[in-house]
Amino acid sequence: MRIRIRHDTTYHYDVPVGGVIQMLRLTPRNHDGQFVVDWRIDVSEDCRLDAQEDAFGNIAHVFTADGPFVALTVLVEGEVETQDTGGLIRGAVERFPPSLYLRETALTAPDAAIAGFAADARAAAGADPLATLHEMLARLHRDVVFDTDPTHAATTAAEAFALGRGVCQDLTHIFVAAARALGIPARYVGGYFHRSDGVVAQDAGHAWAEAHVPALGWVAFDPANGICATEAHVRVAVGLDYLGAAPVRGARDGGGAESLAVRLLVDQAARQVQS
Repeated sequence: MRIRIRHDTTYHYDVPVGGVIQMLRLTPRNHDGQFVVDWRIDVSEDCRLDAQEDAFGNIAHVFTADGPFVALTVLVEGEVETQDTGGLIRGAVERFPPSLYLRETALTAPDAAIAGFAADARAAAGADPLATLHEMLARLHRDVVFDTDPTHAATTAAEAFALGRGVCQDLTHIFVAAARALGIPARYVGGYFHRSDGVVAQDAGHAWAEAHVPALGWVAFDPANGICATEAHVRVAVGLDYLGAAPVRGARDGGGAESLAVRLLVDQAARQVQS
């Protein structure tokens, strides 16, 4: 599948901002089953984008824009060719051994409820870690409601699990926390998802998890949709949690109150060319 993505993020400030510095993790990489045909980033203010790799091997761009200005837009767009690999992730940049992804973070710390959920899934699936992960995927998709009404970036896995609902970020944190509670390395993945129902305009990017299975390597699980990753998934960045793979992080000088507007289109490229 060739997927076309256009992602606009616009910040509006109540009073002119003196300047901003931002790090963008918005550029996908090639790996087995994913090839970046073309990709570009554009910033509305005059600045220089400095490309680098972060600790996890994600492509990151850093820029500083001097004010004053009352709005700032970051645009990314391009095309990515994908193939279904059955959820297996191979040929990706790996900076660390899988054991690093057992590390607990504030957003992914399992409480007693998540640990019990993980233990119940393992008891039902048996000793096979892959079967256990699939059991957790099915139960999480069934029992925790995927709710597009955002919680917030600091919602923890334990909080979302207690609520019984959350955005894709929250479901991913729960899955990662449960896997790590069983001693299975797991990590957070940020990217894009092409919907099969014909909906092109989306509110935000997507998130899912990858877990390491000794006989297979990294396998991608999407608890929001209850599936392993397919050709509909465009993988952009990985981290221990959302903060390590956040598409945009930064700071600003002044500006008063800030509002954010996101416009995201994810479609098959051939369909966009015809329109």
